[in-house]
Amino acid sequence: MRKEKSYEDDSSIIIGRNPVREALKSGHAIDTLYISSASGGLSEIIALAKESGAVIKNVTEQKLSQMAEGGVHQGVVAVGACAQYATLEDLLDVSKKKGTKPFLIICDEIEDPHNLGAIIRTAETAGADGVIIPKRRSAALSPVVNKTSAGAASWLPVARVANLGATIDKLKKEGIWIYGTDMDGTLYTETSFDGAVALVIGSEGNGMSRLVREKCDFLVRLPMMGKITSLNASVAAGIFMYEVLRQRR
Repeated sequence: MRKEKSYEDDSSIIIGRNPVREALKSGHAIDTLYISSASGGLSEIIALAKESGAVIKNVTEQKLSQMAEGGVHQGVVAVGACAQYATLEDLLDVSKKKGTKPFLIICDEIEDPHNLGAIIRTAETAGADGVIIPKRRSAALSPVVNKTSAGAASWLPVARVANLGATIDKLKKEGIWIYGTDMDGTLYTETSFDGAVALVIGSEGNGMSRLVREKCDFLVRLPMMGKITSLNASVAAGIFMYEVLRQRR
């Protein structure tokens, strides 16, 4: 039997007011904006959609719920190209244009879309140049990721690469130091992040893969004072990212 198309897996669907608003503001192509006449407070989004040339359709709450596949749509769903992946070169160009040292986030097999979305959101607010994810064993840019990122996925470039090991080798050739997050590492507050940084965040269950771990120049860790010996990947990533920002400021 042919599997019915799932909007949840369709990276062209953006749900929720803030993600849709940020996508429109950032210039991402939106083909159609679906809104519910029962929802108020959408005038700004409608105006932005008209300005971008998007088609606006009034639909029922039931239709929006169907498109959102259980997600909180807040009366608005946009159909467009929210999953436009950048290249590694695009990410490296960000720091060149800003005149700053590179600051990249590498997600090593982060499979939970909520974690990936939260990491992208924090990376954008912490001033990172972009996020790198692998094509296999990783969450992709999807409505859930875009929603969880609170629209940050529309602003921060995300590169999807075939081989993380080869990508790390390219970054090293660009003079970027690779910092892996691992319980056997040096305490993060005793580590210098003032150079060109690529911070590796390992998977939720197993941490970094063996090959990626071996390619890291430094391993850093967080102090653990309780009985639980690990943090949620996005929470740990946020602490490390803001330490990079703190040191650079």
